[in-house]
Parts: sequence; C-alpha cells; structure tokens
Amino acid sequence: MPHDDRNAHEAGAEPPSKSARKRAAHAAQDLGEALTALRDAELEALELPEALLDAIRAARRITSRAAAVRQRQYIGRLMREVDLESIRAALATRDARTRRDAERFRQISAWRERLIAEGPPALTELSRRHPQIDRDEWARRIEAARAEHVRPGSRAGAARELFRALRALFDTMPR
Repeated sequence: MPHDDRNAHEAGAEPPSKSARKRAAHAAQDLGEALTALRDAELEALELPEALLDAIRAARRITSRAAAVRQRQYIGRLMREVDLESIRAALATRDARTRRDAERFRQISAWRERLIAEGPPALTELSRRHPQIDRDEWARRIEAARAEHVRPGSRAGAARELFRALRALFDTMPR
C-alpha cells in the first residue's frame, strides 16, 4: 500500500526528506531489478499487479542500455504501489532455499569424492550412518566409480550414478 506523505504531514508527523524518498525509490528500483532475474513461475507466485509483471517481462527483452535504464526506473515507480516487505520476504525465503540446496549439493559431492578416494573405509562410515543401504550394491557402485577415476572411459557415468544414489539416499533423510 502506498504511503501518503500529505496525510502524515497533516497528522503532525514530519514528511520524509528528499534524500529518504530517493533512498526508498532506489531500493524499490533495486528490488524490481532483482525481480527481473526470477523465472515466470516464481514471479506468478508473488501475486504482483499485472502492470508490474508486464514491465518486468518487457525489461528482460530490452537490449538497449538507455532503454533498460528507463525500464528499471519505470519498474521502480510501479514498485511504489506494492508491499515491498512481502516481496523481500519471499525473495529471502527463495535465497535461503537456494543456499540450502547448494549446501546439500556440496555435501553429496563431498561424500562421492570421499567414497571414490577412500573406498571401503568410507563405505563403512556411510553404512554406519545409513544402516538401510545395501553394502554390496554400494561397493559395486564405488568400485565402478573408482575404476572410472583411474582409467577414464572405462565406464562412463559411474561417478554420476554414485552421485544420484547418494542424492536419493540423502533425500530420504529429513532436511
């Protein structure tokens, strides 16, 4: 909901300074620029006004630098009409999910590298943490990935298969 400075001034409150208004306008413009990087499905989930959605989609198609600057300013102007805090909260949630997914990917990659490098001792540790795994099947996967690592081309995709199996295993765990 837009803030009406005149009503605040009439109520006895001091109106925001020109610098404060400019900072708010730049913040709205920056937030609008962040919205242009989102996919359409993510934009739809934010329930933005149609005019703002159209402006964001148009900004993606603009290649001229000057036109892009004008479009960002226009998006910033339209952003004054929406609740910026709810958008910031939605973007923060999205960013947290992205960071969590990236950390999960790093963990899975680290386990894959450890299993390939160490072999049976790492498999013992993995089976201690996840007793439900079939050790023979995992030993086969690890050996194939190790052979691929030593002799590239011996069985293309074994490390990828190991990664997928680890991801499936970790996806069964609570996050």
